Amino acid sequence: MNRSRFTEEQIAAVLKEAEGGMKVQELCRKHGISGATFYKWRANHGGQLLKEKRRLRQLEEENRRLRAIVADLTLRNQALKSVMSKKW
Repeated sequence: MNRSRFTEEQIAAVLKEAEGGMKVQELCRKHGISGATFYKWRANHGGQLLKEKRRLRQLEEENRRLRAIVADLTLRNQALKSVMSKKW
């Protein structure tokens, strides 16, 4: 996946300027982006605040970590069950 030259904070700042009443053409020229890029950003990021996006990223990372823990514990549980099921 291609990485953007702009951080999410910068994208949010550009979108906030547009909400402030600045024309899209002037905004694009000022920041060196195309009109299509601006409208794509607005479609993807327009409804979310920066804090919400940051919190969502943190929750996704925590969810990934917890899933790995559950997978590890499940494997250990299965290994213990298979050892305990054998007759000595």
